[in-house]
Amino acid sequence: MKIEAAIQQKRPFRNAHQKAVVNLIYTANWIQDRLREHLKPFDITVQQYNVLRILRGAGKPISTSDIRERLLDKMSDTSRMVDRLCQKGLVERTTCPNDKRLVDVTISKAGEKLLKQLDRRNERMDTILGGIVEAEAQQLSDLLDKIRSREDYAKSEATEESLPK
Repeated sequence: MKIEAAIQQKRPFRNAHQKAVVNLIYTANWIQDRLREHLKPFDITVQQYNVLRILRGAGKPISTSDIRERLLDKMSDTSRMVDRLCQKGLVERTTCPNDKRLVDVTISKAGEKLLKQLDRRNERMDTILGGIVEAEAQQLSDLLDKIRSREDYAKSEATEESLPK
């Protein structure tokens, strides 16, 4: 479905860049909804799933600030997510031996077991992008990387525009 139909846009977009940004935002939310559907039977959120994957990938205890740096959603409240995952028995917290003010977090056996269950659903989750072939998925990923590589430029432009003249 074209983005214009999806959002019931009657007037044309200002240009292709505006259309692409709107389409990216809409599609990102659409993907999030599909991921939520996949995770709902396991009683975890997309953000909690991300934390579990980060901890598994780290392979060692890491601090909540390290988790926060690696999160896909930088606006998430990492401490509260870790608390909820602890309550579910999916992660464990220990005081950092090097700095008593910090807390190290590790994935628990139950958390690893849950991720293994979810890993078996990876192919089903991959079908979220089922409308494109592998080469197109790679091209899309490359284009998104290219957009983000201009992040510093976009931030400086936004700062300049917000300054009074």
